[in-house]
Amino acid sequence: MHHLALIPLVKLVGYPGIFAIIFLESGVFFGFFLPGASILFTAGLLSSQGFFNIWTLIPLVAFAAILGDSAGYWFGAKVGYRIFLRPDSRFFKHAYLEQAKVFYERHGVYAVILARFVPFVRTFAPIVAGVVKMRYRTFLAYNVVGALLWGAGIAFLGYYLAVRVPLIGNYVGPIVIVIIIASLVPLVWKLRHEPQK
Repeated sequence: MHHLALIPLVKLVGYPGIFAIIFLESGVFFGFFLPGASILFTAGLLSSQGFFNIWTLIPLVAFAAILGDSAGYWFGAKVGYRIFLRPDSRFFKHAYLEQAKVFYERHGVYAVILARFVPFVRTFAPIVAGVVKMRYRTFLAYNVVGALLWGAGIAFLGYYLAVRVPLIGNYVGPIVIVIIIASLVPLVWKLRHEPQK
């Protein structure tokens, strides 16, 4: 979605719409197509213009992100795992579940926190965490940290940059791409330098 089209959309949906979008994209499987990061940045930008209150927006989006991830986790834990109880098929194999489980055991913090910054992945990461039975207390801790860094962080970044650089609104798309790439660097570094087993 073009960044200029986001501004009237975010104004139209207001706080309830922003909450719903972040909730759905954070862990409800059909919300994967929603532009969560762009919405957050645009909402922060509009806060600098007085359209939203940034100190209301930040806890709102963080709470929506935490609830969305938790909903995704419990969906995976209660429903998603049943897919893997069926015999192996072309797309669903027990080996995939075991591989995902090993990945979450070894990279749980990265899988949950950094997945927030990657479109599509952030929707499905909590569902997979539930499917592989990642310990919920551990998941919740990473969920909260990820929600604060991604939800609150990107909204505040939009606000801060708009205050400092008034024309920043013309570059929402490229800024979101830079955020995604920068957030992947630690995970790529860890994977490249981890000893092979």
